[in-house]
Amino acid sequence: MRMIEGRVPGTLVSLARRTALGVAGAVGLAWVARAVWEMPAAMGASASAIAPVAVRSARYRNRQFHNTEPSTQFAPGAGLSLLFSALTRRGIGRPAGRIPLVTPDVPERAGDLAVTWYGHASTLLEVDGYRILTDPVWSERVSPSAAVGPARLHPVPTPIEALPRLDAIVISHDHYDHLDRPTVAALVAGQDAPFVVPIGIGAHLRTWSVPESRIIELDWGASVSLSEIGGARDGGDLVITCTEARHFSGRGLVRNTTLWASWAIAGSAHRVYFGGDTGYTKAFAEIGASLGPFDLTLLPIGAYDVHWPDVHMNPEEAVCAHADVCAGAGHGLLVPIHWATFNLAFHGWSEPVRRLVTAAQAAGTSVSVPLPGQRIDANAVAPQVRWWEDVG
Repeated sequence: MRMIEGRVPGTLVSLARRTALGVAGAVGLAWVARAVWEMPAAMGASASAIAPVAVRSARYRNRQFHNTEPSTQFAPGAGLSLLFSALTRRGIGRPAGRIPLVTPDVPERAGDLAVTWYGHASTLLEVDGYRILTDPVWSERVSPSAAVGPARLHPVPTPIEALPRLDAIVISHDHYDHLDRPTVAALVAGQDAPFVVPIGIGAHLRTWSVPESRIIELDWGASVSLSEIGGARDGGDLVITCTEARHFSGRGLVRNTTLWASWAIAGSAHRVYFGGDTGYTKAFAEIGASLGPFDLTLLPIGAYDVHWPDVHMNPEEAVCAHADVCAGAGHGLLVPIHWATFNLAFHGWSEPVRRLVTAAQAAGTSVSVPLPGQRIDANAVAPQVRWWEDVG
């Protein structure tokens, strides 16, 4: 009898374990199936859906957009070296410790010149009383799939519902770490601001049910003022200009069906340059001459590598780019973006910011490195705390 009593609970435990594993497996399969099912929608519009608008641009030839300067996505002969780096160096981009966050300070009224950094290229700009959101990405992964792809190294500092009322949402290009379908859906539901995007990206937005009235597509050199779309404030107008960048686009196997861009944002008294994602280009000096000098620049400093030198700047090039668009290294404030949030290259986690600070000091360029979630008032910059050194 004791043997039976001893065996029955064991049988029940085994049955419970098998049941739990079966349920977990079913849930896991369902989640994976859902992630796979959602991939086509996340990828956005097809090349054929984009083409009718893209053909209006002089940058569009042979069914693709092109950089002004000769550029390649990967350096010639980089194949074996790139594979070796992918196998041996992929993990060095992760921080050794926890990345600290700051709960964003959201003033009731937008300031004259300020920026809140949410991580990567997602920022909230305040320019002469207006609020502009750049490259918003609130998802856990930057991928067409919720199951695989680069994951966040730190949480988003605030829920997207906590954002204040926006005047415009600016997108630099259609890569997943800059254009995120779930984030777009949340902004459509919770905000009424227009999406100001490079030509071609409107097709993605239409596929995701963004109202046509909220889509403004611009080619390099074209501008829109908020007064044109009924969004001007009493303090003056705000003009957003689509400017050149040196990069590429694509959300699948087909590349360069939509345009990539940087952005000049000019209020009544202040000017901001948002670099988005770009390699170093002579266009920076041309942008500075025609639309600058800028009081604040947001420039990418991470995800660089010798295997793709044309499409991502390194930190030293970002300092040079700041000088180009600001009529000299000593003018304006540089706030780095495109680092710390996703592991997208083979350099150390804090290497970009350490190199940036060193290069900026040598050039005489003012730099402010916010923590994720921190608001920087460009007219009252506090002494820099080298917080990244505590992360490792």
